[in-house]
Amino acid sequence: MQGRMMTWVCYAAGYVFITSGIMKLVVHDFRAMFAGLGLPFPEVTLLLIAVLEVSCGMLIAGRMYTKQAATPLIFIMIGAILITKVPIISSNGLLSFAFEARLDIIMLILLLLIYKYIPSKNH
Repeated sequence: MQGRMMTWVCYAAGYVFITSGIMKLVVHDFRAMFAGLGLPFPEVTLLLIAVLEVSCGMLIAGRMYTKQAATPLIFIMIGAILITKVPIISSNGLLSFAFEARLDIIMLILLLLIYKYIPSKNH
């Protein structure tokens, strides 16, 4: 892919993960949501995911260590889709799932593109 376009992809993906991670740290509603998911140690899991999103988002936006930064975010997105979005299929149907999972799927695709096509600046 062309360099300038992939630079903007990195900026966009970095922006989404940085803001998402910050929101998880400052909005208390996320604690209740994570507790309701049945995850072990929900507050620790929330903190870990938030810190990973902010730090890896910053690395991706800066085009530094992109493969290493994209990897945990890919796993986070897969987990988010499996834990929070796939159950929607059985309760509300495929169309509702497609609507609710649209951002998660797009971010997963962008992360896979970043992983494959962006050379890392390993400083």
